[in-house]
Amino acid sequence: MTVLLMTPPMTQLNTPYPATAYLTGFLRSRGYDAVQRDPAIELFLEMMTAPALDIIRQHVEDNFESFDDDELPDAIYTFLAEFDRYRLAVEPAIRFLQSKDPSLALRIISRRFLPEGPAFDTIEQMESVSGDVLKSAFGTLGVQDQAKYLATLFINDLSAVITQGVDPYFEVSRYGERLAAANPSFDNLYDTLMGEPSFSSEILEQLIEQYLEETQPSVVALTVPFPGNMLGALRIAQTCKAINPELPIVMGGGFVNTELRALKDPRIFEFVDFICLDDGERPFMTLLEFFDGKREIDELVRTYFLAENDQGEPYVHLNQNTELHDIPQTDVGAPVYDGLPLTEYLSLCEMLNPMHRIWSDGRWNKLTIAHGCYWRKCSFCDVSLDYIDRYDAAGADILVDRIEALIAETGQTGFHFVDEAAPPKALFALANRLIERGVVISWWGNIRFEKTFTPKRCQLLADSGCIAVSGGLEVASDRLLKLMKKGVSVEQVARVTKGFSEAGVMVHAYLMYGFPTQTEQESIDALEMVRQMMQQGCFQSAFWHRFAATVHSPIGLHPEEYGITLAERPEILFAENDVDFTDPTGTDHDMLGEGLRKALYNYMHGIGFDRPMSFWFERPVARTTMKKDLISNAIHNLIAMG
Repeated sequence: MTVLLMTPPMTQLNTPYPATAYLTGFLRSRGYDAVQRDPAIELFLEMMTAPALDIIRQHVEDNFESFDDDELPDAIYTFLAEFDRYRLAVEPAIRFLQSKDPSLALRIISRRFLPEGPAFDTIEQMESVSGDVLKSAFGTLGVQDQAKYLATLFINDLSAVITQGVDPYFEVSRYGERLAAANPSFDNLYDTLMGEPSFSSEILEQLIEQYLEETQPSVVALTVPFPGNMLGALRIAQTCKAINPELPIVMGGGFVNTELRALKDPRIFEFVDFICLDDGERPFMTLLEFFDGKREIDELVRTYFLAENDQGEPYVHLNQNTELHDIPQTDVGAPVYDGLPLTEYLSLCEMLNPMHRIWSDGRWNKLTIAHGCYWRKCSFCDVSLDYIDRYDAAGADILVDRIEALIAETGQTGFHFVDEAAPPKALFALANRLIERGVVISWWGNIRFEKTFTPKRCQLLADSGCIAVSGGLEVASDRLLKLMKKGVSVEQVARVTKGFSEAGVMVHAYLMYGFPTQTEQESIDALEMVRQMMQQGCFQSAFWHRFAATVHSPIGLHPEEYGITLAERPEILFAENDVDFTDPTGTDHDMLGEGLRKALYNYMHGIGFDRPMSFWFERPVARTTMKKDLISNAIHNLIAMG
C-alpha cells in the first residue's frame, strides 16, 4: 500500500509545511510506503515563468478590455506597460530567491532591472519620513539582503496581478481563504468547485496528474492547515476522483481540527472519503488498517465519513472510538523530507525588520518540543481542543536525536520549534543537551514570557543556538492580562524580553486589541507600553491582532464571565470558529486599530518614538496615563536582580 501525502496551496514559500513530513516519517516507522509532494510550492513556481506570464497577460487583457488606462488597478497597469521587463526578469528573480544565482543581486539593487509596481511604494513612503531607508537597513555591504527585499516586492506585484486580473482566489499564503474561514455553509466552496476551473486550478490539476502517475498511490492524504488550503485541497481531491473514482481520499489538518467539528453537509464527501480530527497518527493508521481489512469501520478513530440512516438517507457520521489512545510523542518519530523539493523554496524578505523576516526567509526544519500547551489557561485560546489541551513531551535526548537525523537528511541546521508555547523546563534541558553533545544549530520558537526566563537562562538558550523567540504581550494591560488568565504582567514581560535581547536573541511580541471590556484609555496606554519597550530594546518586532472570540475558547464557551453577549449564530453545516459579539463598553476599535498598526510599523523601523500618541490616530484620543519611566524602571530592577 502506497500513501501519497500532499499540502495543498498555499502555505509558506520558504519552507515546507511540516504535517506531511511528520506523517511520512511516522508511517514509514510503522512499515508503510509513504511518499509526499508539495503542490503548493510547485504551483507557485509554475506560475512564475515567462510562458506563464504570456498566458496571464492574455487573461488580463481579456478581463480589462473595456477599461481605460486610468481605470486599471495600479498593479495591472504597470504589468501591461512594463510586460517585457516582467517577462525578462521573472525567472532570474525566482532563481535568485532560491539562492541559485547570487550574482544577480548587484543588478537588482541598481533599481533598473526589476520593474517596480505598487508594492514598491512602501519604500517611498518610508523614505519620505526617514531618508534612504534601504541604506539604513542594509548599509553598503548588505547587497544580498537588499536585493532579496526588492525581489520580494517584485513577486508581490506579480501576485497582485494574478489575484486582481486572473484568479480572484489566488494569494501567496491565503489561497481562497474567504471561501472557507468560519463559513457556516459549504455553498460558496461547492459552487466554486462546480464552476469553471481558474488558471491556477488548471496548473494544479496537471501537477496532480503527474504525481499520481509517478507514485501510483493506494491512498491520497491531504493536510489542510489553514482556511486558505481548503479550496486547493478539494481541487486536488476533485482531480484525483476524476482520474480514479475508487482512490480513497483522506483529509485532516489544523483547519479541519479547529473549524469542522460541527460538520454536517454531506456534499464534501463528493470529493473526499474520510476526514480525520486532531493528531493524525492514530486516526490515519487506523484508517489504513481498515483499508487493509484488519479493522471494521466502526473502529475508526475521530473520523468523519458518509453513512446512511434507517431511511437510506446519507448523513455525516463522526466515529470517535476512545478505546484506542493517541501515539505518544516519544513514538511519533522524526519528520522525513524526501519527496519535497528542498532546493526550490524561496527565501523572501517581506519586511526590513530582521525579526519579522524569519517567517519568510530561510529554510527551517520544523520540530515540536511537546504536544499541546503546558499552560492551557488563556481565555482567548482554544484550550478545549486536543492540539492545545493534551500536553505530552518527548524528552531532550529524543529531540536531539531527531535534530541530528534532520540535519543529516536535509543538510540544514536551522530549526523552528512549532509548539503553541515551548515549555521552559524542556527548553532548558534541550539547550543543555545540545551543548553537551556539541550539536550546532540555529533555532527559534514561541514561548510564554515567564519569569523563569532569567537573564542567565536566556543566555543558556542563546548559547544553544536560540536566535529568536516570540510570545504574547497581548493587551499590554495588567487588568486585562489578569482577566484573560495570561499569567504574566507588563513589567514581567519587559524584564524577560530585555533579558533575551541582551543575550542577542531577537524578540517578537504578539499584541491584541479589542479584548472584551477594553477601553480606549487601555488601548492608548497599551501603545505607550509598546513604545517604551521597543525604545528600550526589549523587543524588535510585533504585530497587533484584532481580538476574535472563538467557539472553542473559554470566552466563546462562557461569554457572560467576560461581560459580552455572543451574536446569534446560523445553523452550522460546514465551518465554525470566529463568533461575533456585543461589548457594552462601546470602544471604537476599528479607529484605534488603524492608529495602533501605523504607530507599530514606524516603531519597528526605528521611527516616531518621540511622537505623541495622538499623532497616530485620525481623531483626538485619550492621553496616556502611564509613567514615562515605567519600563526603564522595570529593566533597572532586572539589572539589580542580576
